[in-house]
Amino acid sequence: MKFKKALTISISEDSLDRKYWGKLDKLVERKLCLPKDSPQIRKELVDVDCILTGFQIPVGREEIDAAPNLKYISVLATAYGKIDTDYAKKKGIIVTNVPGYSTESVAEFVFGVILEKIRDLSRAKEQAGKGNYSEAGFKATEIKDKIFGVIGLGRIGSRIAEIAKTFGADVRYWSRHRKEDLEKKGIKYQDADSLISQADIISLNLAETPQTKHFLNRKRINSIKKGSLAVSTVTNEITDLTALEDRLKKEDITIIRDHPDELSPEEAKRLSKYKNCIFYPSIGYISDEARIAKQEIFISNMESFLNGKPKNIAT
Repeated sequence: MKFKKALTISISEDSLDRKYWGKLDKLVERKLCLPKDSPQIRKELVDVDCILTGFQIPVGREEIDAAPNLKYISVLATAYGKIDTDYAKKKGIIVTNVPGYSTESVAEFVFGVILEKIRDLSRAKEQAGKGNYSEAGFKATEIKDKIFGVIGLGRIGSRIAEIAKTFGADVRYWSRHRKEDLEKKGIKYQDADSLISQADIISLNLAETPQTKHFLNRKRINSIKKGSLAVSTVTNEITDLTALEDRLKKEDITIIRDHPDELSPEEAKRLSKYKNCIFYPSIGYISDEARIAKQEIFISNMESFLNGKPKNIAT
């Protein structure tokens, strides 16, 4: 069984290795690839039964209604907040995503940027590169014994919590659902508001959904204690950016963020002027291992659906 017509939106040629493009082609009778801003999309939706999208591509009620034959939407990413999954479900359309492919990569990235910050590694490397090997003026702090708060204990959050525990941190978490298996390992549950206000280090790991928009709101941002470090590897919609900027002006917390490319130019310019707001490109998910796993899951999702056994259904 194959899809009759698949429309890919913002999945560029280099998004998949040639091997996986070949596998995809065997699952569809026709394939059309368009960029997200193409005016041709609306016309092509008329007879598609499969939509394949890149990261953060909206597929809402309007697009779904324009595709009467649509039965499957697949996101080449973990986040699927731009897809109207509720409406898709009402129309009998299956939506899948690619969960867990970059768990290790993102978790390792989080500790990489934490260590770079608290050990002042960038300055040390730059200074040594200029031939100055003096340790004078350097200060550092340890992860051990710090209250390490993990907000969102999905695959990535759980792995971050496990690694933080090996550093000897006092690891606490908040998530929509309790994780008894991790609590047995000494990772303590705490309500979100008190955890955010008490943590020395915060890792934000929430998926983007209507319920998590501005989860890090003004009240919670203002409650972060002085001297704390927060790392956000999630989409910008999770944070009230206006409230964040107001707190950054006080220069008493540090926040490390990726996904700056998804900010408007004005937002990026406003936030990047603060030295205590550190931006990285969206590189947390990038590794050789994650790249292969992502493609394998994406193609496997399509195969499973066509075989009548859909998996990794986004809800």
